[in-house]
Amino acid sequence: MAVNPDAYLLYEYMNKVPYTVRAKIRLSEKTDAKLLNEAAQEALTRLPYFSVKAVLDDGGNYVIQHNEAPMPVIPEEPEQRLVLGSEKLGKHLFVITYRDDTVWFSFSHSVCGGYGLMFWVKTTLYLYLSKKYGDIEKPDEIKLPGTPVEPEELFLPDADSLPDDEPVTRYKGGNTNIGITRFIKYLINPFAKDNYYYQLTMPADAFMSYARKIDGSPNTVLSALFFKSCVDYFKEKKDTHLSVRIADDYRNDIGAEKSYRDFVRLLHIKYDWNMRDETIEKLSIRARGAILGQSQPELSYERYKNLVKVHDGIDEQPDLKSKKKYAGANSTFRNDTRDTFTISYTKPVDWGGMSPYIKDFFLLTDGDLMLEVIALKDKFCIAFQLVNKDKEPFERFCRLLDKENIPYEASERMKRMLPKIELP
Repeated sequence: MAVNPDAYLLYEYMNKVPYTVRAKIRLSEKTDAKLLNEAAQEALTRLPYFSVKAVLDDGGNYVIQHNEAPMPVIPEEPEQRLVLGSEKLGKHLFVITYRDDTVWFSFSHSVCGGYGLMFWVKTTLYLYLSKKYGDIEKPDEIKLPGTPVEPEELFLPDADSLPDDEPVTRYKGGNTNIGITRFIKYLINPFAKDNYYYQLTMPADAFMSYARKIDGSPNTVLSALFFKSCVDYFKEKKDTHLSVRIADDYRNDIGAEKSYRDFVRLLHIKYDWNMRDETIEKLSIRARGAILGQSQPELSYERYKNLVKVHDGIDEQPDLKSKKKYAGANSTFRNDTRDTFTISYTKPVDWGGMSPYIKDFFLLTDGDLMLEVIALKDKFCIAFQLVNKDKEPFERFCRLLDKENIPYEASERMKRMLPKIELP
């Protein structure tokens, strides 16, 4: 990767997917804009890798550079889509907005993913809440101004140093029913306004008690619930099946435990149509077996090596148009096995003394029939994401929660409004 590892997803931007993310956090009181702005600028002094802009060099390469402009901290405007990288936002790829008691952290997925996001969110909110309420117990692994940037935060593995061992088994997908007619319009225009989500919150003690009772985990239980609630939503087709993909952070396998960069691959759980009458417990056990079978470090090495190979291929192209074409054709993300449902679970994060001030936390990303799951101390916050107004999948899911006696609260339908990116 000769140019800049944080820039490569930008070549794929707008081809089929937006590659932008929004973290939506509701606080206990109305936001103080002045204090939030102060906290945001202070946080950037410790997180220089998020104070960035995209530029185009003489070779037609996107390069991520330091941005001297203050990070925008501006009111959230309903129905107004942010344009990251624009002059209006100081060309920043990371932006904060607020309205009433809610703060949104919006950013380009090219630079980091969920793990790195927490560096930014935790640091900014800790500084903000400390200014507003006084001394607060520090959470673990917070990146406070005045402390040095650790080499581990910037670490990028050498692909050639990783083993080439063949994994014991590989996932064999087959013909998955992905309901393509649901989202064909979205594939053509990923920024269509009819793009929605619902907020679900479940008490952590009740949900984890249910999971432990059937010897499951959040990922396996949600996988089983997703399949069982929506299997009859799809029309059964001969020689097809339904499947769930689960985002798996593989940074530990490649020695990048503390890096802000994104290292995610996908695990797949295959369900046949005739499993519709199985219990959640049995479906969860199937999911657990599939996860264990695919949680091999050899697959992580392979994923990272393939990623580096694609990045090197982009660098070798002679101009920007060729680089974009190559990136789209060889995308490790778009060439992944297709699945019916997607689950991305962000495991519990230590918030220290901030916990009482955080009411809920939802992550908004790209995808249809997708659950983005954030675990807070007292609740699970799930963004149930859909690309159209058909709320039947969500209603089916809620009915199954009722049947399984899992308590929850559900919101009305909301628009996702993922940001766009303006590139040089």
